[in-house]
Amino acid sequence: MSPLDENQAAARAASGNGIRTDLKLIAEMVEPGSRVLDVGCGDGALLAFLSRQKGVDARGIELSMDGVHQCVAQGLSVIQGDAETDLKDYPPGAFDYVILSQTLQAMREPRTVLETMTRIGRRAIVSVPNFGYWRIRVQLLLTGRMPVTEKLGYQWWETPNIHFCTIKDFVVLAEEMGIRIERCMIVNRAGRITGHAHSGLANLLGEQGVFLLRRD
Repeated sequence: MSPLDENQAAARAASGNGIRTDLKLIAEMVEPGSRVLDVGCGDGALLAFLSRQKGVDARGIELSMDGVHQCVAQGLSVIQGDAETDLKDYPPGAFDYVILSQTLQAMREPRTVLETMTRIGRRAIVSVPNFGYWRIRVQLLLTGRMPVTEKLGYQWWETPNIHFCTIKDFVVLAEEMGIRIERCMIVNRAGRITGHAHSGLANLLGEQGVFLLRRD
């Protein structure tokens, strides 16, 4: 099966009800029984899914105490902490996978976070919203105002996103850091895989990207 066929199969598997599409695509990349750290795990939806479906050793770190309480109530091993300061305390190779979903753009030092993730994990999985998506470009062009979409549903004055990034930007950063992209899935608005991360069409048509990373 070709990489594109594999990605399309993964997208079909992730199209059902339950957790959001990018989290299911992330879960599809994780090997059963792995040691997993979910950074910014929120309400624990991904951790619970991985524990139930893949039998992983699931750990999480979450800034919000409300999120921590929701995770603990499900029996998940989650601590309260700030990824930008607390991840450095983990030893190299402590986890098989370190996951960061839809949060990198909200970090003060995204490059440092990626460096740390690929140090403490044998692999890292990162999903990012694509600020180069065509709907965002059109909104900015036609209205002259910061775009608001279903995936990026914040006004400019309340958004937690402080580092706006396109799929192309992320690929270039990974290359500059010597981080290998082992696998990528570019997801359109309908939750389908479209193109490859290095193609211009992916940067235009992809609403978000999901990347499996490994330090060379």
